[in-house]
Amino acid sequence: MNQLLQKAFERAAKLPQAEQDRFARFLPAELESKREWTELFAHPESEDLLERLADEALSEHRAGRTQPLALEQGAGA
Repeated sequence: MNQLLQKAFERAAKLPQAEQDRFARFLPAELESKREWTELFAHPESEDLLERLADEALSEHRAGRTQPLALEQGAGA
């Protein structure tokens, strides 16, 4: 285990039990999600699909059919 990961686990070990449980559920799920996305983007057709979706989104925006996100205060900044 590298030092950065070791420090992260040391910090997690100091959390209250409920937060440790939440972290313990989050980490494997996050790793699995990353694996799934990596697998999806490994296919050449994924690039074409993403390019089409981006073009559609830009077209919608340019046509005035989009709205700004209403982010909660502090959530994204």
